[in-house]
Amino acid sequence: MINATQIRPGMVIVFNNELHSVFTMVHRTPGNLRAFVQVKMRNLRSGSMFEHRFASEDRVEKAMLDEQEMEYMYDDGEFYYFMNTENYEQVPLGKDLLGDSVNYLIPNLKVNVEFYEGRAISVELPVTVDMTVVETEPGLKGASVSNVGKPAKMETGLVVTVPPFINEGEKIRVSTSEGTYLERA
Repeated sequence: MINATQIRPGMVIVFNNELHSVFTMVHRTPGNLRAFVQVKMRNLRSGSMFEHRFASEDRVEKAMLDEQEMEYMYDDGEFYYFMNTENYEQVPLGKDLLGDSVNYLIPNLKVNVEFYEGRAISVELPVTVDMTVVETEPGLKGASVSNVGKPAKMETGLVVTVPPFINEGEKIRVSTSEGTYLERA
């Protein structure tokens, strides 16, 4: 248990017997009133975002998370299978847990999976992923300097805007936070 004043953004806490991820925390001390902590957090089960006000002396349970490096293997249409890189145990995760991360999952990609009491609660992707372009318009000769892009479909189905000189079959580096083209890989 920690004091409400020790809550920090990115922390996962147990509130109303459910896990919540903290986005913002502001400690306020208004004039002659009691100090309080205004916290904006997301329920990890339902995904709903809300704000809550804790008194400064309130105690909050910090969730103890176990983080493991895992390697993405394959999907069967319903589940995405990850292998623990230490003990080779396979763990199936559903699309509801992964969300938009499925657009970046290519075989052998290493990710960090956070577990709470033996149950996976979140997946952290690497900053960039190298992907192969499977479909795009043909490249233009001499089109090396241009701010006009064209859509390109990646091997996972993700569509990214790329420069005109990128062709099918090329590997490019994609930002997982913004879903944008960075450079050739």
